[in-house]
Amino acid sequence: MDTVERSGPSNLRILDHLSEARIQGTDIEKGRSRIREVLSLLRILQFLTVLSASALLGGCQWVLLAPSGDVALQQRNILLTSTALMLIIILPVMALTIFFAWRYRSSARATYDPEWHHSLPLEVVIWTVPLLIIIAIGAITWMSTHLLDPFRPLGRISAGKAAIAAKASEPAAMPKPLVIQAVALDWKWLFIYPEQGIAALNEVMAPVDRPVEFRITASTVMNSLFIPALAGQIYAMPGMETKLNAVINHAGEFQGFSANYSGAGFSDMRFLFHGVEEKAFGDWVQAAREKGSALGREEYLQLEKPSEREAVRFFRDVPPDLYGAIVNRCVDRSRMCTRDMMALDARGGGGKEGLATLILRDSDKSVRRGGQPIGPRPYVAAICTPTDVNGIAGLSVRLLE
Repeated sequence: MDTVERSGPSNLRILDHLSEARIQGTDIEKGRSRIREVLSLLRILQFLTVLSASALLGGCQWVLLAPSGDVALQQRNILLTSTALMLIIILPVMALTIFFAWRYRSSARATYDPEWHHSLPLEVVIWTVPLLIIIAIGAITWMSTHLLDPFRPLGRISAGKAAIAAKASEPAAMPKPLVIQAVALDWKWLFIYPEQGIAALNEVMAPVDRPVEFRITASTVMNSLFIPALAGQIYAMPGMETKLNAVINHAGEFQGFSANYSGAGFSDMRFLFHGVEEKAFGDWVQAAREKGSALGREEYLQLEKPSEREAVRFFRDVPPDLYGAIVNRCVDRSRMCTRDMMALDARGGGGKEGLATLILRDSDKSVRRGGQPIGPRPYVAAICTPTDVNGIAGLSVRLLE
């Protein structure tokens, strides 16, 4: 009896431990079951994420990797070549990172050599390969910078068609470039065809396989003309002219837009670029002449006022000097053209009276962008005269009107 009584409590303790173990085992099984449920939900979520990402990517336009113009095609090739050259370094480094992490893990029996510090073959590879890649990318960049200079006339129409082809042992005449004068307005694009005497708002058209020479400027603030299928983006700046020589090799409609923020309506500064056959281009020009409204200086001053989401419009009877007046910021005939102002400065300046032109330009800048006229403001100038070479007498001038 004493033995049973002595062993009774210990048996009870064993039974308690077994019961606790069963409970813990049950809890462990429940925990594992929950983990499996969570992992299953994560797999479903991962699948849905990949599926939604695939659906979103399906709507992407890979126009930069599949352009329709020869200039954009050459730029694409430079991008791919540079990427491939850089991957020569990136891929081995990534692969070796995984290899070393696996080869020298704590459980591996890898050779441990704390005295190792130098390997000539390894040093040669580490320094020579990147150096050669940098030289190759530098050479490609230098050559392409000159060959694809946007101001440079095209040297070819496409990869298999030179701009100047040999016929009967003599060079054939290069196709005459189509001149298009592009003006970035707030917030729309105006394309003037000086040879055809027409203009189009938020639409541009060019024949396939004919060189196009864009002459680009802006009316108020800096912008950027970008037609990804045709060529890279080129800035448009007021009072200046930039150029872009390009060609479209495939017919179709392509997106164009401003690639430089320019204010509230920047997001809607979009247009369509049409690549068409020569006959279709002629029909489009004829339709613009018949259905378009006249675009003179007064009409342009109204058109350049800030507006958003303008519909496509056509204009005819465009004055030959309109684009020059836009570049020189003197469409309003009461304003002095910048070319004349620079000519006066080159001859010694316009004197004290010339400061009135500066006041007019500042006030008009605000009005043209929809603001209020700028009030009187101080101007400081040093005006030289034959008797006052240092401009001491006119060092401080305040003009109120």
